[in-house]
Amino acid sequence: MSDRATTHNLNDLIEIARDGKDFYTEASGEVKNAELSALFSRIASTKSDIVTALSAEVAATGGKPAEHGTFAGSMQQLYGKVRAAFGDTAYGYVAELEDSEDRLLKAFNEVAGDSKLTPAARSAVERFLPIVRGTHREMSQLKHSMKGAA
Repeated sequence: MSDRATTHNLNDLIEIARDGKDFYTEASGEVKNAELSALFSRIASTKSDIVTALSAEVAATGGKPAEHGTFAGSMQQLYGKVRAAFGDTAYGYVAELEDSEDRLLKAFNEVAGDSKLTPAARSAVERFLPIVRGTHREMSQLKHSMKGAA
C-alpha cells in the first residue's frame, strides 16, 4: 500500500479515536459516580495513547497526522449530552460511548484486514486492536448491566 493510502487509513483511526478521547473526557466530568468517572478518564487516556502512536506512524511515512475528530463524532457527543440531560446521565453517556466503541472497533477491523497495509502501520494497528476490542467489550457489558438494573 502506498504511504498516501496508509496515511489515509491511519488518519481515519486517529480521528475516530480522538472523537472517543474527547467524548470520554467530557463524560468523565459530567457523571456523578466517581468509579464511572475514573473509568472514563482511564479510557480517555488510552484513546490519547492511540492518537499519539498512530500520529507518529503517519509522520514517519511523511504524512500529516489528522488534527481533529470527525463530524459524526461531534454529533454523537452532542446526542450523548442531550440524552444524558433528559434521562439517566450515567446510562446516557455509557450508551453513547458504547456506540462510539462500535465505530472505532469497526474502523480498526477494516484497517487491520487490509492486506496492503505497510508493515509498520500493520504493527501499530495490531498492537492497539486487542485494547480496542477490550474497551469495546467493557463498555458493552457496562451498558447491558446498567440497562438490566434500570
